[in-house]
Amino acid sequence: MPCAASSAESKTFFSIGSVPIRSFRSFASAIRNPRPIYRVAIRGQLPGDNYCSCPDYATNELGTCKHIEFVLSRLERKRGAKTAFKRGYRPPFSELYLRNDGGKALYFRAGTDCPAAAVKAAGRIFDATGGWRLRMEQLGGLDGLLAAVAKTGHELRFYDDAKNFVAGLRDAERRALALDGLFPCGAADVGLKKLLKAPLYPYQAEGALFAARVGRVLIGDEMGLGKTIQAIAAAEILARHFGVAKVLVICPTSLKYQWQSEIRRFSGRDAFVISGGRVQRQQDYARDDFCKITNYEKLQPDLDLIAAWAPDLVIVDEAQRIKNWNTIAARALRRVDSPYAAVLTRNSPGKQARGADFHRPVCRSAPPGSDLEASLRTPGQVRHGTGHRLHRT
Repeated sequence: MPCAASSAESKTFFSIGSVPIRSFRSFASAIRNPRPIYRVAIRGQLPGDNYCSCPDYATNELGTCKHIEFVLSRLERKRGAKTAFKRGYRPPFSELYLRNDGGKALYFRAGTDCPAAAVKAAGRIFDATGGWRLRMEQLGGLDGLLAAVAKTGHELRFYDDAKNFVAGLRDAERRALALDGLFPCGAADVGLKKLLKAPLYPYQAEGALFAARVGRVLIGDEMGLGKTIQAIAAAEILARHFGVAKVLVICPTSLKYQWQSEIRRFSGRDAFVISGGRVQRQQDYARDDFCKITNYEKLQPDLDLIAAWAPDLVIVDEAQRIKNWNTIAARALRRVDSPYAAVLTRNSPGKQARGADFHRPVCRSAPPGSDLEASLRTPGQVRHGTGHRLHRT
């Protein structure tokens, strides 16, 4: 199974399941170091049927990726594959799983041994006429479904990516309620006017509040409209009210000290610029700082240091400079893990560099203060315009 773009690279896959090949199983894709290994679950031949743990699958909303397609192409050559695919995926256990074709949605699949009581309980919150898709207004009923199925003794598998999706939605709901209480007048609230040492323009206050509300955001205002101050204001909201204690700013080398100056000027907080050789950078990441500032070129060699430091919020500046999603910097950016993210770019949402996809949810760690493990953020959203337009993706 390929993890590589070049046909010269070694491409392999191997089973990590326990069922016969004539049925369905999980696979891991591997390519000789330094490429990662991704997990692929095959359930069918249509987009959305399957799952891959790669970042591309998590963000492209196509319901497939090159790893899934490669495994399918190999499996279809196997003896008995045609019969297995025709018979379909029919496990004895039931599932709560995530589909990613045209947008993320939670689905229920009843196993062959699923009792009628469990199907009835699922029918209360899932749309049986719509492929058993979760009715979003019934999100709160999931806990009741899990309890009802547990009473029957039936096995219900709730996969990690699906749990993360649900956790992200719940976190977003709680954060929205908290922000409504903190800033009841919205962007015009006096609390936002006093948030920083410099007053925010109304559209900047709106952008900062929007970023804090959605958790992962792309800010696409034109040059000179204050994307930096909006990001700093959003960071301040998240720090004061949602437990954010570590902020990583990723920007071009020429802007690192400018970011340091702007953070100190607007928020009064200190920010530390990462520099020097590997040993020096190890010491820098070991420091107890609220904010660290690094450049794109140091992402790949410092991924382990960044992961150990575990930033709560990542701010990506000048994202339009990542023209090619397959560059070392872009691939490294996708591997930087954080509950919250703000991507700043001068491109419109339709023309943005692929690197700006970082604001979309991948598998993120739980937000500070969250009681839900391995939480995803709410679906990535975009703020773009000339100070008054908000566009969501």
